[in-house]
Amino acid sequence: MKPGIFIVAAMFTLAFPLPALSDDAHHKGGQAKVAQASVQLAEGEVRKIDKEAKKITLRHGPIENLDMPAMTMVFQVPDAALLEQVKPGDKVRFRAEKAGGQYTVTRIEPAK
Repeated sequence: MKPGIFIVAAMFTLAFPLPALSDDAHHKGGQAKVAQASVQLAEGEVRKIDKEAKKITLRHGPIENLDMPAMTMVFQVPDAALLEQVKPGDKVRFRAEKAGGQYTVTRIEPAK
């Protein structure tokens, strides 16, 4: 065989990668890990609830997405219905965001 055939074959392979190789499970696994990290929940304990003011006081561990250390603090909630799921003393898992300059709990659930 002539060396030119190998060069043409290599160029064809690089120009037209196989779909199975470019969209394999390895790549999807990386995307799943990124998605999981972006929805990671913090852990805490409910200290106080103020339904009228739509506020909850939580003693919490580190909140990674906010780069916040463990502490006790008051959070806003966008909807008082979130507060119906928990009571003072409950161990919880939650998601907090900084929106409009305020720390807001956007998701909360009893810890398992």
